[in-house]
Amino acid sequence: MMIKYERPTSHAARWARRIARFAFGLFAVALLAHRFGPLITPHFMALAVFSAGLAALAVVLAAIGFVRLWQVAAVGGVASFVALVYAAIPIGAAGFALNEYFSKPAIYDVSTDTVTPPAWIKPPDAVQGWLERPAVVTPEDREAQISAYPGLTGRRYDGALDRVFEGVKIVAEKTGISIVDEEGVENAKPDLEDMAVRPDDASPADAEPGDVPIPLSRPQTMPGEMSPGRRSSDILLQGEWRTLVAGFRFDVLIRLREEAETTFVDMRVASRYGPHDLGLGAAFANQFLHALDAELLGIAGD
Repeated sequence: MMIKYERPTSHAARWARRIARFAFGLFAVALLAHRFGPLITPHFMALAVFSAGLAALAVVLAAIGFVRLWQVAAVGGVASFVALVYAAIPIGAAGFALNEYFSKPAIYDVSTDTVTPPAWIKPPDAVQGWLERPAVVTPEDREAQISAYPGLTGRRYDGALDRVFEGVKIVAEKTGISIVDEEGVENAKPDLEDMAVRPDDASPADAEPGDVPIPLSRPQTMPGEMSPGRRSSDILLQGEWRTLVAGFRFDVLIRLREEAETTFVDMRVASRYGPHDLGLGAAFANQFLHALDAELLGIAGD
């Protein structure tokens, strides 16, 4: 008489596979809806946290399934392995976010000019939900930025304002910045009318030394006319940038300022949601400035 051995079944392994599949599906749908659809960041983050929690539960049940497989050869080894594969994506995303959260400073706004950062043309406004961020950037936040990102500084180019402005626009398009507002763009247009010599302006041949016109200084901006970090001769470009995969939204401000024979470019990047940008703002600012260096190769100063 043949004895047929019936292997027990691990219900934990089967539930691990079901829960992991659901967690992966929830995370994938939320990610696509956030990147390409109407889902806003606070809602996406809530769903991502929930899916990561489910995935962690699936990992625990999968571990129980492996233990049962080892102890009594229970059916469920394949189900446990599949559960781990599905759970890897939500848990991996959560692990990356946690690592950046604790390894980077808790700031959401970075600027290449920490003393007088570029002022927003239109202050960003969004419904924060449960990802509320501080209303103002404190000096302590700027100190934390300097300590964490000492290489994040502005760029000085030995080119004219109009030439650098064209380079900034090209790089902004290449890096995915959507310009939503601009100010002072007319400063980049050469004033050919002022450069032309009119007959009436020519000095007469018999002009006396005392009749030579005395050059006047440029009119200075009166206090209160412009906000701190802004001059009437500046060019400001405000736009929106989104991360490639998750689609997190950042507000970007680029300031061009002509100083003597050079043009200085400063940048400000702020996360639209939450008090922590996970280091993404500084990384994008560095990426943009390096791309601008390459675009304006040959006219970069200090």
